[in-house]
Amino acid sequence: MESSDRHNSRINSIWQRMLNLEGDKVILIIILLLILISFLAIFSSTPLLPAQSSRLATMKDHGIVVFLGIAVMFILYHFNIKWIKKLSQWGFLLSFVMLVMLLSRIDLGFIKTQTINGALRNFIVAGYQIHVFEVVKVAMVLYLSWAMTAIDEDKAAMKEGRKSNTLSFANWLGTHPSLAFLKKTLWKRILYVYLPSIIICLLIFPGSGSSAIFVGAIMIAAMFIGGVPFKELAIAGLIGVAGLGSMLAIYKISDGQLMKRAGTIISRMKVEYDMDRLEGLSGDKFYNMLDTLRQPVSAKIAVHEGRLLGKGIGNSTQKYKVENIYGDYMYSFIIEEYGMAGGILVLILYISLLARSVIISRMSDDHFARLAVGSLAILITGQAFMHIMVNVDIGPMTGQTLPLISHGASAFLVFCVAFGIILCISRKARKKIQSAEELTENSRNDIEANMVAAEKVKE
Repeated sequence: MESSDRHNSRINSIWQRMLNLEGDKVILIIILLLILISFLAIFSSTPLLPAQSSRLATMKDHGIVVFLGIAVMFILYHFNIKWIKKLSQWGFLLSFVMLVMLLSRIDLGFIKTQTINGALRNFIVAGYQIHVFEVVKVAMVLYLSWAMTAIDEDKAAMKEGRKSNTLSFANWLGTHPSLAFLKKTLWKRILYVYLPSIIICLLIFPGSGSSAIFVGAIMIAAMFIGGVPFKELAIAGLIGVAGLGSMLAIYKISDGQLMKRAGTIISRMKVEYDMDRLEGLSGDKFYNMLDTLRQPVSAKIAVHEGRLLGKGIGNSTQKYKVENIYGDYMYSFIIEEYGMAGGILVLILYISLLARSVIISRMSDDHFARLAVGSLAILITGQAFMHIMVNVDIGPMTGQTLPLISHGASAFLVFCVAFGIILCISRKARKKIQSAEELTENSRNDIEANMVAAEKVKE
């Protein structure tokens, strides 16, 4: 009896601590539900393969990653937003250095590059795999949030006749007569926003054309949130489309000898799964192409067989046919075992995350905080929707994981960083949200009271 009371007391204590958290409770609940789904899905989607790893070992590794991710979120939750802003300005430099190291195939012993299925995307650091593109996504979103905030602050300072320290490099260059044009806001956006975005997309493209397109789209969305004029965004989008078209043209003209990554984009955009594409291939190339053809078909079968309520936990058959079903095809697996009901639940969680993030963004007093929350939310939900579209066969294969659900240590930890920053910003926004909710409730009560009074007068 005493042990039971003690246990209940501990649960109540933990629950009370959660209630006392200053961050947004809705976001926190969404995070916990996504992590719970990841545990269930990864455990069930990982068949026993003694030659590689046991299910127990896989779950142990995932548990460690989840623990580290929660620790990262907890640390960032207590960060001062000013420190996050200061660190964000190094996002482009970090992304640039990592991508250059990746393309140069660096091998320093403790850190070296890794090629998977012909794609160069990973570092191996002390035996642990780091997906560079996942880090770059979050780093660039935060950098653009800082850059657009800095440009606005600089513009405001110049209008008021104050000295601006936010963009000191551009202002210093602008002191030279021949470079005076750099003092204009447009050129500052070119220097701090457009040029870094183009450079990062070009550096990502050799490793993954689809990732370069996705990251480019997310950065344009972040610019839109940041108030960049639509005219400039349209021009940037046209330049991106023209650049991609040129690469595809070079690939076709050179008969596949140049811009080989463009060939991957073309193959992934094909909806038919032509087995003739296996002709002339051998060894790893044959098996890689076979997986490329087989896995999307198996994902479609999984979605079809899931129906409304699914086959039940552990009853998936396609997990034995799709090698990476717990990664790139996790959503199709969820539908197969949990049906459309499970798939809709996951979709609702991501939509709720986006909606709640919009509220937090609007209630934030700090301009950088508003941009960071909005941009990170678009990154997370955008990747989730892209993953879902691929899994239900309404989008080209992109290799994007399902945030916080798919198996993968580096992706999980990077998204924990994003969620930690959102929770950190929500701490200050929560008070305004509560005040707004209380005001709405009071207004509703006043309206009801007035209606009751009016009814009494009629009587």
